[in-house]
Amino acid sequence: MAKLIYSMITSLDGFVEDDEGGIVWGAPEEEVATFVNELERSVGTYLFGRRMYETMVYWETVTLADNDQQSERDFTNLWRAADKVVYSTSLEAVASANTRIERAFDARAIQEMKSSLERDMSVGGPNLAAQAFGAGLVDECQLFVTPVVLGGGKPALPSNLCLDLELLGERRFDSGVVFLHYRTTSAGRTCS
Repeated sequence: MAKLIYSMITSLDGFVEDDEGGIVWGAPEEEVATFVNELERSVGTYLFGRRMYETMVYWETVTLADNDQQSERDFTNLWRAADKVVYSTSLEAVASANTRIERAFDARAIQEMKSSLERDMSVGGPNLAAQAFGAGLVDECQLFVTPVVLGGGKPALPSNLCLDLELLGERRFDSGVVFLHYRTTSAGRTCS
């Protein structure tokens, strides 16, 4: 049975984008990017919201030069080989191979995917992840906490969700990024 994993780069104060939608502050250095790729090797299917898909589809068409970092070449290959499901009511067509559009989030269908797949699944984007957390579908949470405070923006985790977690691992990188790996030990519930 596949696990559903939420993996995200976040600021120290818990944001994935700054107030203007910027993400440049979180671009991983080579050491972090190589580590991310090792984690991604277990993933066979990505679940994306439209905005996250539109950001990530860059990896479908990028042409890398010989002098580009090895981690970029590795991630490009991982991205292109994986199946991708985009949840969107407005996206008319996909721009990547192995990709399909779903018009509505269906927790039962995702649970069936988890039960039938051998390789793990990853949910990308905080809005889609919030739905998956709320439905009790997320098995693990991997956060890359970046040493920057944004003061606002798009939150990495839903603000109205209570969830119990068990720390599975942690790692500190020379850049100051800290990786935190958790297993969910309870289904998401609305906080009172």
